[in-house]
Amino acid sequence: MSRWAPDARERLESAALDLFVENGFEETTVAHIADRAGLNRATFFRHFADKREVLFGGEDVLASLFAEGIRAAAADATPAQCLQAAFAATDAAMTPRQRAKAAQRMRVVAANSELQERGLLKHARIAASISAALRERGTDDLTARLGAHVAMLAFALAVERWMKAEGDEAFPPLAQAALSDLQVRAAELDARPRLST
Repeated sequence: MSRWAPDARERLESAALDLFVENGFEETTVAHIADRAGLNRATFFRHFADKREVLFGGEDVLASLFAEGIRAAAADATPAQCLQAAFAATDAAMTPRQRAKAAQRMRVVAANSELQERGLLKHARIAASISAALRERGTDDLTARLGAHVAMLAFALAVERWMKAEGDEAFPPLAQAALSDLQVRAAELDARPRLST
């Protein structure tokens, strides 16, 4: 088996996701993943700390992209405009190719309560990263925390919409629209509730 391959991480990720869907997360071992990818266990551990990181390793990339987008926003940008900039920055990670992998991840995580808990921890870390980036720009703590949680809800809504979208619809506009929708709904919290449709 090849010890080094320029696309080893991607091959391991694809093999793992396929096996998780086919056989279940618990039943899939690192040896199975490495074998399916045509690599060895040592190569797997050079790229992932454990098999759970195949599912959640991309969260660190997203946290960085969100924070970079916020930092790159115009100096006079409002917190909401900073969050819009954060979603624009996700274009690098939320590609049409990643959409199929995201669908696989969602299936695997939905079937395992331990993975769901791990996912919540990762989302909390992303929210903390967003909040910290907003505070760096001078946003007060409570507004930064609120903004981070609204951003994470908008992100979750956008992922749901992205999974249902036809063709290769770009992710950032969906996230930006979800954030705008939430802002409108938040402003309506003092109004009479809308009827469910």
